[in-house]
Amino acid sequence: MKTDNKQLAETDATKQIDLKSIRLFYHPDGKPRLIIKDDRCYLSVKAVFAAPLSHPNAYISLIDDKGEEICMIPSLDDLDEGTCEVIQKELAKRYLSAVIYKIDAMRSEFGVSYWDVQTDRGEREFVVEENPNQFIWLSDTRVLIIDVDGNRFDIPDYTQLDAQSIRLMAHLI
Repeated sequence: MKTDNKQLAETDATKQIDLKSIRLFYHPDGKPRLIIKDDRCYLSVKAVFAAPLSHPNAYISLIDDKGEEICMIPSLDDLDEGTCEVIQKELAKRYLSAVIYKIDAMRSEFGVSYWDVQTDRGEREFVVEENPNQFIWLSDTRVLIIDVDGNRFDIPDYTQLDAQSIRLMAHLI
């Protein structure tokens, strides 16, 4: 009997894990450990986004130390609070995008813009080429900004910024 790849993916045992049965925690050695109720244990686990640009808060894949996928997590809502916290910390380490909370100043000249912002990592100054490819709209209100050095800055929802920040961003919106 011939089986296509789609059917194999749907029946793959690693994809059939009940997400309520998993617990991810930090071992004293600092590495995330995954325990699945059916007595499976993974000593070193990585969390990666399967579709970081199209689904920046969903479809998270847990990978073992051999690079094999353990399971896919469609939404963090399906997990307990402790497991969510570990996944979010691991993703923040892997994807080094600073989150912008406030734009203090922005000025443009000669095809580049100079930004002074408040982020989750403190005050930052950066330069962005005024090129549409440097501003990636992930949704109607979320934008990822890539500076001239390749650093990424995330504005999760520009409508939640203060009025001055929105005014400074007006040319992007």
